[in-house]
Amino acid sequence: MRRLIRTRWRSVLAAGAAALALFLGREWKAASDRGGQTPAEPFRIAGNLYYVGASDAAAFLVAGPEGHVLIDGGYPGTAPMIVESIARLGFDVRDVKVLLNSEPHSDHAGGLAALQRASGAELWASEWSARSLASGGDDPDIPLPLRALVRAGILGYPAARVDHRVRDGDTVRVGPRAPTAHVTGGHTRGCTSWSFAVREGGRVLNVVSACSLVVLGVVRYPGQEADLERSFRVLRSLPADVWVTSHARLWGRYRKVVARDTASDPVDPSIDREGYRAYVDTAEARFRRGVVH
Repeated sequence: MRRLIRTRWRSVLAAGAAALALFLGREWKAASDRGGQTPAEPFRIAGNLYYVGASDAAAFLVAGPEGHVLIDGGYPGTAPMIVESIARLGFDVRDVKVLLNSEPHSDHAGGLAALQRASGAELWASEWSARSLASGGDDPDIPLPLRALVRAGILGYPAARVDHRVRDGDTVRVGPRAPTAHVTGGHTRGCTSWSFAVREGGRVLNVVSACSLVVLGVVRYPGQEADLERSFRVLRSLPADVWVTSHARLWGRYRKVVARDTASDPVDPSIDREGYRAYVDTAEARFRRGVVH
């Protein structure tokens, strides 16, 4: 009898441990899918350009009369935040016709598949980024152990359908909205910056959504240094009145939102030509010093 009771208790404890492990695993996965992100207040940056991302993983809506453009998709778990932010601004995600991507890492591409389903939009990406997006984050330029984790679904994300592959200098048109692709590699091989104009009252402002220029220790490929040298030149050649990038902290989202409250024109804090030059200069200085993250 005692042996039977011990056996039953072992079974109960084993079942409880399994249930706890399953619960904790689901909680860890959910937290990982959000990447520590929290909702952020959406706002109009300038003209028809809006911030719709999370606390740091950025996403931008370029609204238009014939459909909208959405730049980047955040983590898998932040896609609902983006949809909610779009709605809070008075827009409908189903009116998004084009999804653009800057880079295929999970913090900027993880939510693209969900956003594609929610909107029905077509996804445009560079050739090298497209390969990773379509495979859920598998990248031949990262070490094999990390690729194995991606393929196992631990570090990867839901694969997105890439409808169009863009080349350097291509323009994606949705009615009057016409972002131009600039392949500015180095952070990843196919990292893509986007430039376009917005109208703010009687002013035309040039916008650059700049790709990351951070050199990652886990991303290595032949010609990477030459790509970075070219990226510095290309980004410096682009006129930028307003600039953003894929991490909100790097372009000062919070600081600029706070400054709007006291500015005579709420758009003025986002006009930041000096900040754009400093972004490129600082990245190049890190590169010259051999800084790797």
